[in-house]
Amino acid sequence: MAVNYSAKEEADGHPSGGVGVPGGGAVGGGGGGGGAVKTRKPDNTAFKQQRLPAWQPILTAGTVLPAFFIIGLIFIPIGIGIFVTSNNIREYEIDYTGTEPFSPCNKCLNVSWDSTPPCTCTINFTLDHSFESNVFMYYGLSNFYQNHRRYVKSRDDSQLNGDNSSLLNPSKECEPYRTNKDKPIAPCGAIANSMFNDTLELYRIDNDTRIPITLIKKGIAWWTDKNVKFRNPTGDGNNLTALFQGTTKPINWPKPVYMLDSEPDNNGFINEDFIVWMRTAALPTFRKLYRLIERKDNLQPTLQAGKYSLVIAYNYPVHSFDGRKRMILSTISWMGGKNPFLGIAYITVGSICFFLGVVLLIIHHRYGNRNTSADIPN
Repeated sequence: MAVNYSAKEEADGHPSGGVGVPGGGAVGGGGGGGGAVKTRKPDNTAFKQQRLPAWQPILTAGTVLPAFFIIGLIFIPIGIGIFVTSNNIREYEIDYTGTEPFSPCNKCLNVSWDSTPPCTCTINFTLDHSFESNVFMYYGLSNFYQNHRRYVKSRDDSQLNGDNSSLLNPSKECEPYRTNKDKPIAPCGAIANSMFNDTLELYRIDNDTRIPITLIKKGIAWWTDKNVKFRNPTGDGNNLTALFQGTTKPINWPKPVYMLDSEPDNNGFINEDFIVWMRTAALPTFRKLYRLIERKDNLQPTLQAGKYSLVIAYNYPVHSFDGRKRMILSTISWMGGKNPFLGIAYITVGSICFFLGVVLLIIHHRYGNRNTSADIPN
């Protein structure tokens, strides 16, 4: 079959009439059908017609070599500054897992969640250097995978935000820690059920006398978590027992959520130890803030060099999954806690760039002016 259409129609991308096919109708045309005209011609836009302005760098020795040297000269001093700052941070770490036979906490190694009374052990240590500024006390866990997919999902954010209906009817994501003996668990889920519950106390030993160090338990959680994400159920805030009536405690907890603290503004779902634990860690070895030690006298260090004693109420079992527990005392700087990796990374990248700049400069100096054109033989 011959198909005839004008040059104008061809330029527009489609014929005015359709191509007849056996069996009826016309393909691609709008003659009598009145439908939308089909065409494969892209829209007449700068993007689809590839008329956008473009810029392509021309990599020459005059542009590449200075870039390598500039990156090196910038990154190396920054890396040195970060590395020196990190090394100036005081940090002291004690592993109190108790796997070693001579460890004072070895007797508590096989403790269970509901051990009564809790196993207590004491570790004496010496600080060789004073901690001048505010000191942050952390607890650290190893081989604990808070980043497991099912573990991370095992919570009910509506319940934690104070929704009364979710309090009595938790999300199914909390299974198998959703209910216990036909009562809803508050807070539900695997994260809350595995909350860290060791108790740490710090003493300074002066002439064989133990002087307690004041540990501040407030101000350790993120402001948004404390005031936005976590809220107690609505009602009489002074009577949390009534607010949580009809619920039961998590299976591994020794006491219900409304007995986590004696102070109303740090009890229930807004307890800061609980909030810190609920912010899951990304790596299997992590640390979480436990307490603050504030500096009271600008003329005296926060923690003087000398002998100290750490008293531990050992409640949290880790031996069953080959985990380890630590207590860390640390100061901070403008860049946070002690982390030499960032400074080393800056120094390494800057050194590599500077070295490559020198190598490429030598190569360019020796071979850059050589005539690379070759005579074509007749």
